[in-house]
Amino acid sequence: MSQALDDAATFRIVARRLLPLLFGCYIVAYLDRVNIGFAKLQMAADLAYSDAVYGFGAGIFFIGYFLFEVPSNLILERVGARRWIARIMVTWGIVSGAFAFVDVIPWGPLPALFGVPPVEFSFYALRLLLGVAEAGFFPGIILYLTYWFPRERLASTVAWFMTAIAVANVIGAPVSGALMQGFDGASGWAGWRWLFVLEAAPAVLLGLVVLWWLPDGPKAAKWLTDAQRTLVATRVAESAEAAGVRGTTRTAHSARGAFSDPRVWALSLVYLAGTLALYGVNFWMPTIIQELGIDKSDYFRVGLVTMIPWGIAGVIMVRVGAHSDRTGERRWHVAGSLLLTAAGLATLALVGAQPVPAMIALSMITTGVLSFLATFWAVPATFLRASAAAAGIAWINSVGNLGGHFGPDLIGRVRTATDSSAAAFVVLAGIAVLGSVATLVATRNVTPRPAR
Repeated sequence: MSQALDDAATFRIVARRLLPLLFGCYIVAYLDRVNIGFAKLQMAADLAYSDAVYGFGAGIFFIGYFLFEVPSNLILERVGARRWIARIMVTWGIVSGAFAFVDVIPWGPLPALFGVPPVEFSFYALRLLLGVAEAGFFPGIILYLTYWFPRERLASTVAWFMTAIAVANVIGAPVSGALMQGFDGASGWAGWRWLFVLEAAPAVLLGLVVLWWLPDGPKAAKWLTDAQRTLVATRVAESAEAAGVRGTTRTAHSARGAFSDPRVWALSLVYLAGTLALYGVNFWMPTIIQELGIDKSDYFRVGLVTMIPWGIAGVIMVRVGAHSDRTGERRWHVAGSLLLTAAGLATLALVGAQPVPAMIALSMITTGVLSFLATFWAVPATFLRASAAAAGIAWINSVGNLGGHFGPDLIGRVRTATDSSAAAFVVLAGIAVLGSVATLVATRNVTPRPAR
């Protein structure tokens, strides 16, 4: 009992020291990634972007993310979390702020080389560069948390960390709407330009805080006693060792071992199914909500209504993550969350612009995808260790996040062709169902292990 109490007290200290800062960083990261959804309400008309142009530009972020994700995570493991995460944040803050000047940045002969108008090329190029800049941030944080928390505590820890997605949308949606509406016309700038500048600054500032505050691992944590540092290292090592020997679960240790493990590839596709729904709906949610009957210039009200599905999802995802840790069950939590997402997408396709049913459907989608994310990352941690964890987690995240490209792009192309998103929602629902089935197949040998 005494040992359990010591464990609990130590990990509470770790959580209190690390999670608030990481939480704030992820809120800022997510805002800078998706605030294009709010900017689109005004920016698309100003720069004559069609739905297809917007959908492709919103999603091309994830191509850059995909190309640089694994190298970035391997560099983090080599140079340390503190310096690399700080570098990521400062770089993406600068690129995000550059969107305020998207129509005046000179790109020389490049637009003509690619055969697109300069203002359209600039949008694509900056979104691609933003993905390159941010590559490695999220999987780096997940890898970093595995240094501090044993596997049986990981899902609830990740769930708390990933409530930043919900908080970023709950807080960020009305803030983004208010900034666009309140600053529109200030100093001769449109509201969408102010939005990018004002929401980019915190990334640079927090990057400097990370450089000063964040320890690279338990051994560098001066706020833990020697006994506490030893306890953290021991529990993490014991948990990793147990994950590698129990049942029929085989553990990969090297980067090569991660890429030769079919479970890594299967989980990459499962994560792809989840991110298709997450980003497909997220980048288009302000537009979807505006089309429920809100005045086209009332950006603040769009933000307030957008809070509702994300607020509901944030509360439920924490409970789902805690239940998964308490029972040790992962596969049905992940698969069930994807099925809820599919049900929400199918419902949204059927109800169209009916406000109440559409909000219920959006809440089902957000709850499903966030609960999926809260429990999913505990699965690869059961069979990946050392360099395999750095490479495997980054690969799953980079392949999976291609859904962030194809989801918004699919909806944009369907809307341009049909003036409706229904067909795209049906396709995304079918993919979520396939992801649920793939989860059950890929994790059939992962045995439950409840927390101590």
